[in-house]
Amino acid sequence: MRVGIVYAHAGPPRRADGPTVGTHEHIARVAAELAGRGHDVRVYERRDDPELAETATVGGYRVDRVPVGPAAPIPTAELVPYVSEFGRWLADRWAGDWTPDVVHGHYWIGGLAAAHAVRETDIPVVQTFHSLGVEQLRHLGRQYDGPGERIPLERALTRAVDIAVAQCNDEVDELTRMGLQRTAVAMVPAGVDTERFHPDGEAAPRDQRARILSVGGLSPGHGQEDLIRAMRLVGDAELVIAGGPPVEQLANHAEARRLRELAERNGVAEQVKLVGAVPHDQMATWYRSADVVACTPHYSSAGRVSLEAMACGVPVVGYAMGGIADAVVDEVTGRLVPPGDVRTLGVTLRRLLADNAGRFAYGHAAVDRVRCSYTWERTAGALERLYERVVRRRKPVEAA
Repeated sequence: MRVGIVYAHAGPPRRADGPTVGTHEHIARVAAELAGRGHDVRVYERRDDPELAETATVGGYRVDRVPVGPAAPIPTAELVPYVSEFGRWLADRWAGDWTPDVVHGHYWIGGLAAAHAVRETDIPVVQTFHSLGVEQLRHLGRQYDGPGERIPLERALTRAVDIAVAQCNDEVDELTRMGLQRTAVAMVPAGVDTERFHPDGEAAPRDQRARILSVGGLSPGHGQEDLIRAMRLVGDAELVIAGGPPVEQLANHAEARRLRELAERNGVAEQVKLVGAVPHDQMATWYRSADVVACTPHYSSAGRVSLEAMACGVPVVGYAMGGIADAVVDEVTGRLVPPGDVRTLGVTLRRLLADNAGRFAYGHAAVDRVRCSYTWERTAGALERLYERVVRRRKPVEAA
């Protein structure tokens, strides 16, 4: 099967924080797995560096870098005017000797470009949003900073695709509220690289205190402030916050300063440590160094951090929402607490840190759960069956 994967951002990311890390990793792993199954896979991303080759072969699949927009990194909001040009470039390319059997758009910008490219063909479109503007707005409120046109464009995109792929049950519900029939939504969770994330291996250095690890970009909405407030109830333990800019830049980072000031006001400054950006290929050592990984973002669709921690055999305490609620089985692989309930969060962390046998049992169950239900092989297999289904049922359309 010929599979065209459209990701209208540039990649791979040049920084260790932010959502593009998870999204690009997701696309790269799915493409490699599908190629390994014998499919002819091509990934289309925006070319943001004139020194990059127009095409490359990576992991058994081909990457085409589309020359639209400025040859420099630009914010998502500034990509919107280039969607039509991106779609026209794809349509011209697919009119030649290679035409995809199915197109898979990623993120809303990629989905719009994919839908534009195939609008006069019978090529089916599968869409993974990775996050939804309307859901982010609901959970983040004034902290939501997405472009104003995102939400209406996402609604329009749901009417242009054959099937939408949700990564958690909350996202399934959201997509149906946006107007999609339930039969047009498939739940396919993200996978975990179990060869990189596993319990055996080196761990980052630590002292004798119990360690709680939080991983995420340093920006409002990632929930680090809830953890800092909860530390008053935890007792003698350290909270390590990984993410944001490199550690040498933290002193001039506004959110890092805000979190440190919050820790001072709550009397836990000596317990809170910000380590800055950690390369993804080094994250396993940080997970293994922790007694508990805390996942408290105000919005999470894939639950990537919780899955990576579980794969390393570390129990997770997380907010019962989105991908975290799907990944973590309460009182089996960790604990779920109501989103925003700082008191329950602190009490739960304190009790779990004091329960060595409980953490050991949760950690073993977490590894089993990831290896059974959240491998990239399983994700790619589900997508392969989905592609076959939409290709079979799609009928040629009459030209307008």
